[in-house]
Amino acid sequence: MAAIAKIPETSLWANRKCLLICATVAIANMQYGLDSAAIGSLQAMPGFLEVFGYKDPSQPAGYAIEGTFQRLIGSLLTLGAFVSSLGGGAFAHFFGRKVALWLACVLNAIACIIQISTTDKVAVYIGRLILGLANGFLVTFSNIYVCHRVPSSIFDPFPILDTAEAAPAHLRAVMVALFSEWVNIGSIIGAAVTNATKNRLDKASYQIPLGTLFIVPTFLAVGLLFVPESPRYLLYKGRTAAARDSLKKLRGDSLSAEGFELEWVEMVKGIEEEKHTAKTIGPLDMFKGTELRRTLLCFGVIATQTGAGSWFIISYATYFMIVAGLSVDDAFRYSVMNTCLGFIGVNVGMYLMRHVMGRRTVLMTGAVVQGCAMLGMAISATVANGTISARNCLVAFTALYQFSYNAFVGDATYPTATEMVSTRLRSWSVGSAISLGYFLAWLTGFCSPYFINPEDLNWGAKYAYIWAASNFCCLVFFYLCVPETKGRTLEEIDELFANRVSVRNFKSFKTTIMAEALKDVESRNPRAEKELGATEHIDEA
Repeated sequence: MAAIAKIPETSLWANRKCLLICATVAIANMQYGLDSAAIGSLQAMPGFLEVFGYKDPSQPAGYAIEGTFQRLIGSLLTLGAFVSSLGGGAFAHFFGRKVALWLACVLNAIACIIQISTTDKVAVYIGRLILGLANGFLVTFSNIYVCHRVPSSIFDPFPILDTAEAAPAHLRAVMVALFSEWVNIGSIIGAAVTNATKNRLDKASYQIPLGTLFIVPTFLAVGLLFVPESPRYLLYKGRTAAARDSLKKLRGDSLSAEGFELEWVEMVKGIEEEKHTAKTIGPLDMFKGTELRRTLLCFGVIATQTGAGSWFIISYATYFMIVAGLSVDDAFRYSVMNTCLGFIGVNVGMYLMRHVMGRRTVLMTGAVVQGCAMLGMAISATVANGTISARNCLVAFTALYQFSYNAFVGDATYPTATEMVSTRLRSWSVGSAISLGYFLAWLTGFCSPYFINPEDLNWGAKYAYIWAASNFCCLVFFYLCVPETKGRTLEEIDELFANRVSVRNFKSFKTTIMAEALKDVESRNPRAEKELGATEHIDEA
């Protein structure tokens, strides 16, 4: 018989200190929401088009934008983010995580100054590329932090705390989902500001929204001064006392002494096993043995963010609605409404992952609802193109999509992807996956104008047929390939993959690392099992 204990599940309030720390780092993702809302709306703003577009009386706004310029201001951002996230590991290896994040803050400021002060398109391109480089560092390092990163050798590139690893297992999805929370807060602020300046015909109409991009670097640069280092990272560096002290700071008074000891011993055992398994770490290790499955799952889950059609909706929603026949005022109002619905969706999704559904169910539900929303959008444009009914359907299905994406796939992809990979390779795997995500986002941003711009194919809402099919393909991937990890510690997930457990058996498989940790705790304190509460007994074969 084996006794298997679980670390006690405590409330968000009990873990408020850890939540605050993770929220401070995750604020970096707000930059993405601010920029997406600003640039997506500027393309439909008369004051911006007066400088960077051209007059076209046939368009609802009286102005149009060249397809090439439209493609580049969106795609150069994601291209820069792709490059920086791909090279972020090497930079962090030589200079460290805080230097990388502070450099990102400086690059953000430079990029904003360039975009605000210029009327030259080439300078705008340079500013967008620099901003992309900064955003790549911000998103990569903040999400690896909220999951707690652990390097185990001098070859490990991201010496940084990951949210998923800093958080308790039962709250990991909620804390990693802070990514979506901050993105949507940024989107709401960006949409509200652009809605307030949309009727101005001077440069301030777009300079004011771009000025909001100074918010995140300012708060983040100060907040990093108060963030503790990852306990797992410190353990890998051999700084045991500092690691234990860091874990105490993260957990605060949320655990009893015995519960804390159980988590600590399990963490130590997991890292010792990692060190025993591999003496060195490199990018090619991601594709060896059982790591190949984990890496491909991480890549696939991150890719479904683009596969869901999110980059198309986020980047071009306001412009898309104007092209479909809505007035400038209506398009901007609906844009604000959609960002608010997205924020509500994020919080609904966090509740569902915490109390109702597992990660896998959330992802599959999202793929179905999002696919149906895209399909409805495309069908309405096919059967009633140019009518008021088609425009109403566009508004309604876009709103449904914004809510459902943020509640399901947008909320669950980062928690799921960061849990899929092993602790010792998380920096390489997550960094590479985020780079892949940015590449796919760049591809979407570059190609979408060809389909929707009146100068090119002019498909309008019929373009959503492609994304409906893509969502249903994501559904098949989630069902066949993605295992359920809800409630598992990162060390338990490592054991499950090491044992090659199938997707179907992942949720019910009984791991042994917790039992071993409990034995160690009991050897130090015989009363520990009673203090920790109920245990589950299973027969070992």
